[in-house]
Amino acid sequence: MCGIALVLSGGGRVVVAPSAAAAAAVAAVGIQPSDEGKGVTVDELKAALRRRGPDSLGCERLRVRADGTTLGSDGCDCGVGNGGDVGDTELCFIGATLQLRGAEPILQPMVGQSGNVLVYNGEIYGGVHVADDQNDTQSLLSSLESCCSCECHALKDSKTMWFGRDAFGRRSLLVHWPSPDDPRFILSSVSPPSFASNNSAPTVKVMESGEDNDFPESTNMSYWEELPCGIYSIQLKSLEKSGMCMKEACVSEVRRHDWINSSLDELIQWKRKSIVPTVDDLTSHQNSVGDYCLSQSFRNSTEADKNAAYKVLIALRESVMLRTNLNRLFQDDLNKLKDDELAPIAILFSGGLDSMILAALLDQCLDSKWTIDLLNVSFDGQLAPDRISALAGLKELQRISPIRRWRLVEIDTVLTNLKGESEHVMSLIYPSNTYMDLNIGIALWLAAGGDGWVDGSICNMQDGCRYKYKSTSRVLLVGSGADEQCAGYGRHRTKYRLGGWVLLDEEMRLDVQRIWKRNMGRDDRCISDHGKEARFPFLDENVIKTLLEIPLWDIAKLDEPVGKGDKKILREVANLLGIKEAALQPKRAIQFGSRIARESNRKNFGSNRAANQASAGSVEIHQRAR
Repeated sequence: MCGIALVLSGGGRVVVAPSAAAAAAVAAVGIQPSDEGKGVTVDELKAALRRRGPDSLGCERLRVRADGTTLGSDGCDCGVGNGGDVGDTELCFIGATLQLRGAEPILQPMVGQSGNVLVYNGEIYGGVHVADDQNDTQSLLSSLESCCSCECHALKDSKTMWFGRDAFGRRSLLVHWPSPDDPRFILSSVSPPSFASNNSAPTVKVMESGEDNDFPESTNMSYWEELPCGIYSIQLKSLEKSGMCMKEACVSEVRRHDWINSSLDELIQWKRKSIVPTVDDLTSHQNSVGDYCLSQSFRNSTEADKNAAYKVLIALRESVMLRTNLNRLFQDDLNKLKDDELAPIAILFSGGLDSMILAALLDQCLDSKWTIDLLNVSFDGQLAPDRISALAGLKELQRISPIRRWRLVEIDTVLTNLKGESEHVMSLIYPSNTYMDLNIGIALWLAAGGDGWVDGSICNMQDGCRYKYKSTSRVLLVGSGADEQCAGYGRHRTKYRLGGWVLLDEEMRLDVQRIWKRNMGRDDRCISDHGKEARFPFLDENVIKTLLEIPLWDIAKLDEPVGKGDKKILREVANLLGIKEAALQPKRAIQFGSRIARESNRKNFGSNRAANQASAGSVEIHQRAR
């Protein structure tokens, strides 16, 4: 996992615009390329990215002249925007690395033999072969270079910059579009604190009428925004000829490209074949198979239920295995884990259905010699619902796997003691800016930090003493995506009541297709700020595909009570895993389970009632909250 950034500027007359319509708007607002001006500095980007990638920091600068000639790299001396001839384009690539794979240390950005430059943030689990002793960024660069080494020689010299974000937005990538105050084009995993403000600045993001694009149709945007999922390119060669040239600047349009993988495109469309059950479908569900037993028995379920649950279980187990295979972890990190009680992998743990499933599956995938850290945050001590369920969940995990060392890390705090931390998290959640986002962000940030207490008497550690502990796990499993795909939200039940199966399906599709904007970027930035990587087994492509192949009435049955019909398929999976108490747990969002929402409402509105009257979940954070 890494923190990555790109700063593209014109040495004299180059401006990037997101569309042809926006290119014309550049002339209207009179943007003139210049130096950093009022914009973010390269040093500020490096400092913010270094928190995500503490192992190494690298920087490469390239200059593309108007005739297509590329001048060499100046390493980390990235004085972007300084000097250069009219028409030159300057690119500064920054990579801060948290190395989790490979036998040898690596440094980003990586430069290939042909001069191609790559900065990459993420993990590769398929599509490109990555040997156990190889780093996935190295493998990706080799694969990309081999694509351009045979019949496609012209592509090697195309002077095209490609950038993108995975199909479900699991990793953060922010974009700054050129504006009068800062005419550079910038991509970054995270915003530096000084530029994570709610002050809007006019930009040139104007879309053509009816254009199919995820970019907002507005000319008044914040400095940063979430980059929509997809693959994009900017043509850098001969901008004077290929771009839209005007008196003050030469504008290069950003092009968006379709996914060429048809199976991936089907997942993005998120279309389920079986949505509305027939009378026969519903009748078969009423005919229980009674006491039919499996390796972990569960009763009163039909054969169809069990077959569907097994398919999901297998897909989830494979997903967890891919994301926790210690042969792929950077060996220098494993060599440091000499103490038997140190844990290479942790789980953001509420004791609820999703995190319990992940814990039980991780136990099956990880050698029993390793400890598993369960990270639980509370703003109300032992009284918070998530603390109560976490303690119950620990007992159940100890029951199904008594030889495993399970360490529950109790991370306790009060909101009034977190002024500085709250301001820092505000910069991480940006461009999200509601109290709900802040509450979730603080809870995630504290949980990922892993700094808390362990009760040795219930974890069977340290002679039963309570002791201070800070988790050193650099890989965190998170249950994101389970509620969206399995009808876990209260609004899903409301939609089902109002419009039946069809309206429920539409709402679930909407949730999945907007998860990149509402959840994933924010969560990734908050967790990765500790130099740790979140991994999301429920958002594995094969898990998504498996869930879509199952009829909707096997996924959820929302005419049944809360804690039974919602996320029915995952409750069946939990029963298969032997965690029967977890199978009955109701859905609780982290802001409510940890009770940070209650404390935030009291702090910012005086009471929960006043907060509800103000619709606090959608109220933007104003200066008084800073």
